[in-house]
Amino acid sequence: MAYSHRFGTRAVHAGTAHDPHTGAVISPISLSTTFAQNSPAVPIGKYEYSRSSNPNRDEFEQAVASLEGGKYGLAFSSGSATTATILQSLSPGSHIISGADVYGGTHRYFTKVAQSHSLEISFTPDLLNDIPSLVRSTTRLIWVESPSNPTLSVTDIREVARLAKQYSLFLVVDNTFLSPYLQTPLALGADVVVHSVTKYINGHSDVVMGVAVLNDDELYQKLVFLQNAIGAVPSAFDSWLAHRGLKTLHLRSRASSENAQKVAEALASNIKTGKVLQVNYPGLEAHPNRRVVKDQHRDGFGGGMISFRVAGGRKGAEVFCQSTKIFTLAESLGGVESLCEVPALMTHAGIHASEREKSGVHEDLVRLSVGIEDGDDLVADVLQALDRATGQVNGVKV
Repeated sequence: MAYSHRFGTRAVHAGTAHDPHTGAVISPISLSTTFAQNSPAVPIGKYEYSRSSNPNRDEFEQAVASLEGGKYGLAFSSGSATTATILQSLSPGSHIISGADVYGGTHRYFTKVAQSHSLEISFTPDLLNDIPSLVRSTTRLIWVESPSNPTLSVTDIREVARLAKQYSLFLVVDNTFLSPYLQTPLALGADVVVHSVTKYINGHSDVVMGVAVLNDDELYQKLVFLQNAIGAVPSAFDSWLAHRGLKTLHLRSRASSENAQKVAEALASNIKTGKVLQVNYPGLEAHPNRRVVKDQHRDGFGGGMISFRVAGGRKGAEVFCQSTKIFTLAESLGGVESLCEVPALMTHAGIHASEREKSGVHEDLVRLSVGIEDGDDLVADVLQALDRATGQVNGVKV
């Protein structure tokens, strides 16, 4: 869809109207669960019951749809609920093709829940080359994370979309790691884009929520029915908070990307010292799909997420995360504060070790969510923690 204003203006104003009664510039929180009716089945306004729709949720959905360049937005109680609802829209026996390196919760739902409901999943580390051989008569959907969690692999969404259309499949792209400020998958040919709103869109680590954005009218009717029937919807207060966070998305995304570039370069410079084995960051020229990054990401930004392998194995990764002073050892990502974690022991611990390692998720892999603090402070924090993790402090063995 075409929009007349640039991203920052839409981020601040989309989905927001001045209150017609009070003139309030920021919408009030509509906590009512039910709404009065003039006569049976004739509500006074457009609302009847907040599971079905709510003023704050509607405004948030409109705002996200605007930023993703979509016609419809549908908010859910979590990113996982978004995933579950999309898969619920498929018929029993349907087959899904997914990238192998995905969020641990997505992998868990695909393998532990979806398969028990007669959906079949094929994982591949190389979607572009493997889709033709994986497609079956029952294949209905391709699932992509780009960049992926946690190895930051980047998929050429345009090319996958071309293959999806060739085989008449829906393409769903999880855009959580970048946000619509840095990448808009619908414009690249995706049918549905999903987010864990908990992360960059809300951006303040105080809301658990998800959203899907799409253009297809028929699919929207199916998903909006399931949204209401299943009822995994966010509260009015969470919708209001997430909409508030959305208004500064462009500022936060740019700041975290600029900081992450500094941190990634500092880590990469330590490959030659032997303290770092590998750095995964789409903003580095050494990234294997840097060409695609320059095409898909705004201004070629790499985003705010980094992962790297630290010398010293699992122990080195644990000591690094316990030694940071600014980065907090915690799960999740995308908030204003910087976080670090060990995916193999935390967010991806539910995936069998052999499967994890095939996707590059080794026990020495550290994932960083780079926040909007001062970039030089973050670099200094990472380097001192790296020294401690690899047994060196000021050049002296510890």
